[in-house]
Amino acid sequence: MQRTIFHLPGLSAAIDALQCDFADNVASPFGMDFHLSEAAKPKRVAILASKEDHCLLDLLWRNRRGELDLSVVMVIANHPDLADQVRPFGVPFIHVPARKEIRGEAEQRMLDLLRGNVDLVVLARYMQIVTPDFIDEVGCPLINIHHSFLPAFIGAAPYRRAKERGVKLVGATAHYVTEDLDEGPIIEQDVVRVDHRHRVDDLVRLGADVERAVLSRAVQWHCEDRVIRYGNQTVCF
Repeated sequence: MQRTIFHLPGLSAAIDALQCDFADNVASPFGMDFHLSEAAKPKRVAILASKEDHCLLDLLWRNRRGELDLSVVMVIANHPDLADQVRPFGVPFIHVPARKEIRGEAEQRMLDLLRGNVDLVVLARYMQIVTPDFIDEVGCPLINIHHSFLPAFIGAAPYRRAKERGVKLVGATAHYVTEDLDEGPIIEQDVVRVDHRHRVDDLVRLGADVERAVLSRAVQWHCEDRVIRYGNQTVCF
């Protein structure tokens, strides 16, 4: 595996021909899989959210400051609560109610908005399970932030379960979404130390800082084409 950066004047006009030539003359003879992308062209990103604002607003803030070179084309949320907080960033906020009883209808509405319009979907504490059909049809990778140091505490209420277990570290994990809940290839992780004095709400507060940092790094690396998926693992350059 390797990642190569090169500079070519007029790449935008030449990239299709370059890709064909490389495939015919290099990749095919050597049995290589490859992907070319234009680093100067920001990835189009959609963010899915629910009611928690910290990961969503952190991504928008970093993007506005120029720390994340991407184009946030929309925020989709299954609750309307964050609309007023998103509005100052000039990003369209779309409320698509979603719950188990109407999941199919909600996902179809989101697919209509996303399909063909984005290069990446980020689940910024989107508190709904996405179905295998949605993953197959959306047409781009999905990155999720899980508020535990996977593979510990998969699923719901990880901070409460961490407190009950008496852990000394709590963390967060950014991973690609697959049909297996919280089992996708891990991109980035980090932890913060805790002890017996911390209550569950303390763990939530401390963990939120880790979630923000981990998710932003994972999104940045993906948008810079620094992540290669290898089976159920990743190589991050």
